[in-house]
Amino acid sequence: MAEVERESMEVDVVIVGAGPAGLSAAIRLKQLDPELMVVVLEKGSEVGAHILSGAVLDPVGLDKLLPDWRSMGAPITNEVKKDNFYLLGPAGKIRVPNWPMPKLMSNHGNYIVSMGNVTRWMAEQAEALGVEVYPGMAASKLVYGDNGEVKGVVAGEFGLNPDGTPGDGYEPGMELLGKYVFIGEGVRGSLAKELIAKYELSKGRDVQKFGIGMKEIWDIDPEKHREGTVTHTMGWPLGKNAGGGSFIYHMENNQVVVGFVVHLNYANPYVYPYMEFQQFKHHPVVAELLKGGKRVAYGARAITEGGYQSMPKAVFPGGALLGCSIGLVNVPRIKGNHNAMLSGISAAEAAFDAIKAGREGDTLDAYETEIRTGEIAKDLKPVRNVKPLWAKRGLMASLGLGGFDMWWQSLFGFSLFGTISHGKTDAEATGLAKNYKEIDYPKPDGVLSFDRLTNVSFSNTNHEESQPCHLKLKDPSIPIEVNLPKYAEPAQRYCPAAVYEVVEGDNGPKFQINFQNCVHCKTCDIKDPSQNINWTVPQGGDGPNYPNM
Repeated sequence: MAEVERESMEVDVVIVGAGPAGLSAAIRLKQLDPELMVVVLEKGSEVGAHILSGAVLDPVGLDKLLPDWRSMGAPITNEVKKDNFYLLGPAGKIRVPNWPMPKLMSNHGNYIVSMGNVTRWMAEQAEALGVEVYPGMAASKLVYGDNGEVKGVVAGEFGLNPDGTPGDGYEPGMELLGKYVFIGEGVRGSLAKELIAKYELSKGRDVQKFGIGMKEIWDIDPEKHREGTVTHTMGWPLGKNAGGGSFIYHMENNQVVVGFVVHLNYANPYVYPYMEFQQFKHHPVVAELLKGGKRVAYGARAITEGGYQSMPKAVFPGGALLGCSIGLVNVPRIKGNHNAMLSGISAAEAAFDAIKAGREGDTLDAYETEIRTGEIAKDLKPVRNVKPLWAKRGLMASLGLGGFDMWWQSLFGFSLFGTISHGKTDAEATGLAKNYKEIDYPKPDGVLSFDRLTNVSFSNTNHEESQPCHLKLKDPSIPIEVNLPKYAEPAQRYCPAAVYEVVEGDNGPKFQINFQNCVHCKTCDIKDPSQNINWTVPQGGDGPNYPNM
């Protein structure tokens, strides 16, 4: 295809992603200098359309960004009143008391929220300050300068044919150029992935680790609703097959969030994370809560779980990574939104100082120093060994050793274990199918549990079918010739949206990609054992349209 000519627009700072990190950066920049031109690009059809999080929000980031948020109409009113933690067996539960847990594990002062609604509100605050927010604008390419620095992004390209050539209604999009470019795409974003490889940002850092989080919202019997109650579980049904656990949060309006996380470092390629989630809802504790209720929404996304030792360098010539593009989730707390906000604030302050000093296109070293040594580091360093201990020693040992390590670091400021490495990537952790037995999962009953395609319809996912498939295979032969015989092609199971199928054709099995179903979770890009799938952005506005996630 011939080189496409595009119009360009120059601003001070370009921000990719209207999540909590990107919007915090935008707001902070305008607070520091109302004259700065700040643009936020969001690939979802509206702000919040692609936001999915638990979520129990620690307001520390918002307190720093907008100290008066409590009087500004923020959709953050449901304070945590009760905190439960259970170990589940097949039919029973054991309550883990709160008192032996380190103080950092307490949810006192936190809020049960829809982060989709929080980001919608944050976007209103940003626009009121003069930030230009453009939803439905996917940033599909990076623009580099003559010295190898990032100058901007290409956004708003529409109308490509399935083969990648321009169609009849082709729109080439625009180059958005800035003195600095912030990438806040979320987990495993395509631009962040390119930048991490190009500038070797993970050199000297541990491998990144991930989980797949799936979430449903249910309307339940008002008699069973306990607004402000937070429940977490571990154990059944995962057992020794995989690490992970659940969360059940009582929201407003007689709704509960039911969520399930499976760590993607599991070895058995027959593990089916989505079906583990569906099976979980049949536990008596959960089934009784949901009985007579109605599921009203579904979604899924990957979660960065590597922690402090896995954070890539967050700066590169011309810009910075924000939030989940770095991986700022505190795994035992199951929280990352507060750190995402803090990262956006810190990046904005570093860029403001640089622009004020007449700089542009260089490396914002002050931001890197801040996230490695400041508030984010103080949150993540004391918990850095919990995830690798779980992976190496199992659930029960990790509860004891991880709890001890967190207490020790809280009291004395260092770990007796040092920093434990994660070892293999999640893709490398996948074992050979011949060494494992298939897992017989119960069939969904259509009342408490549902098949994937039915649930995907509750994510309001839509993709224009005439565009190129955004799930790129590096080698189209690998799924059938390598992954099927060696790993029983686990893409059929690890995808929570039934995107990948192995179907019988006239000439034998065929690998089919139903990209229209994709909820943009990025699990395929992470877990494929051959690392053959590259997740890229579809055209802007496509994907899920989460109403209240």
